[in-house]
Amino acid sequence: MTDWELHGMEFGNCNCSYGCPCQFNALPTHGHCQAIGFFTIARGNFGAAKLDGLNMAIAVAWPGAVHEGRGVMQPIIDERADDAQRRALFSILTGEETDPMATFWAVYTAMCEAVRDPIYTAISIDVDMKARRAKCKAEGVAIGRGEPIVNPVTGEEHRVGILLPNGFEYERNEVGRGWSSSSTGVPLNLEDSYAHWCELHFNQHGRIQLPGKGAIRPEVTWRCKAPPAQ
Repeated sequence: MTDWELHGMEFGNCNCSYGCPCQFNALPTHGHCQAIGFFTIARGNFGAAKLDGLNMAIAVAWPGAVHEGRGVMQPIIDERADDAQRRALFSILTGEETDPMATFWAVYTAMCEAVRDPIYTAISIDVDMKARRAKCKAEGVAIGRGEPIVNPVTGEEHRVGILLPNGFEYERNEVGRGWSSSSTGVPLNLEDSYAHWCELHFNQHGRIQLPGKGAIRPEVTWRCKAPPAQ
């Protein structure tokens, strides 16, 4: 198995109500699951291939809950990546060179009956975890936007998060609201639904847990802006 590791940030948006029942081992709000996720790598490697500064995304849908399977996934990969980096990013997104069910990407892939051929395009990711804001785009394929939940009475921004000490995607996140859409492979349209921001730190064995639980590590700040090269 290839040794790999990445450290970065994620903005994810699904079709569930704020909070997302899946995070609590409950069934999805509307009985089915649809999601678009954007991932930016601050630093990383896949064997000898450096992954620093690269981006990737997925659009994925299941007719029921994720664990019931029969899903379809569209991997989206940074067009700036060379051949080795493209193979690396696709491998990570689809759970290859990963212990069985060790990452959320591996779980999602295992629960899909179809994984589309990867699309290579320009991907820009601008996420501010503390402010619960995001603006992401995979050129010609998918877009995503995130904002804080707003108090319906006062209009003030509402801050809330989820703590999952043994989570396979994150240890803690910031929750907000999102609007996302995808047009190729897995067409989706998500409006004012659950969104989250979280730190990503993984290798082939799963999520890496380090001392100082609950804190953003120095390598990844609250804010990450990763536009494609011009």
